[in-house]
Amino acid sequence: MEKIRFSRRQLCIPYALFLFLFVVIPMLLILFYAFTEEIDGAITFSFANFAGFFTSRAKLSTLLMSFTVAIISTAICLLVAYPVAYVLARSSLRKKNVLLMIFILPMWINFVLRITALRELLDLLGLLESQNYLNTIIGMVYDFLPFMILPLYTTLEKLDKNYLEAAADLGGNKFTVFTKVTFPLSMPGVISGITMVFMPSMTNYVVSDTLSNFNITILGKLIDEYFTTYDNWHMGSMISIILLVIIFLTMLATGGFKDSEKEARGANLW
Repeated sequence: MEKIRFSRRQLCIPYALFLFLFVVIPMLLILFYAFTEEIDGAITFSFANFAGFFTSRAKLSTLLMSFTVAIISTAICLLVAYPVAYVLARSSLRKKNVLLMIFILPMWINFVLRITALRELLDLLGLLESQNYLNTIIGMVYDFLPFMILPLYTTLEKLDKNYLEAAADLGGNKFTVFTKVTFPLSMPGVISGITMVFMPSMTNYVVSDTLSNFNITILGKLIDEYFTTYDNWHMGSMISIILLVIIFLTMLATGGFKDSEKEARGANLW
């Protein structure tokens, strides 16, 4: 029997079809609803949703709250995860992979179950009814810490030890070697970890609702309310677009696109 051979373009057809159906079409629908409004049953093009968002103190307050929660949660995750990843990557323990697995293991447990268990723990500590903001931060850090540890560990583990030895041979002490060599070379892992923690922290309203007793509203909750409670797809779509722009600007500011381009060029060289 004659072997059937497929070209690269043919193999890309299922993926392109998937992107078109589940990415391109939904994005076009969101754009359509974001820049239209319904007046007397007629849908017209309008910037009213955009203006309505940035002229509403409540929505801007929600945006500020989302930023604050995301920034603090990301900073805490980075401060906790970097030493852990550094020690594990530099350790000569034979079973350090087991230690890494212990930190990543919570990712395998159902998300709702983890947050419910944390809620019960905070209740036992007497924090559930009085510390809504703190509880939300604790929940975000607890939920997303493994997403910060894993990319940092992967980057530090692959770090060329010859650079560290060369820096030490040139007279650099441990602090100098870390600040001048180790940390700069680990920046791809830092950026990846920040991206994986910062963006979900702005939208994961399950954590804020469960641990703050619905007293803290973040951007993801606001989007859900406009789509489900208020049945206002136009404003919900506009907030989604604003969130996408924030994500794009965050990626641009942290250099996420540059790292992707470098990896792509490296792959092409091979």
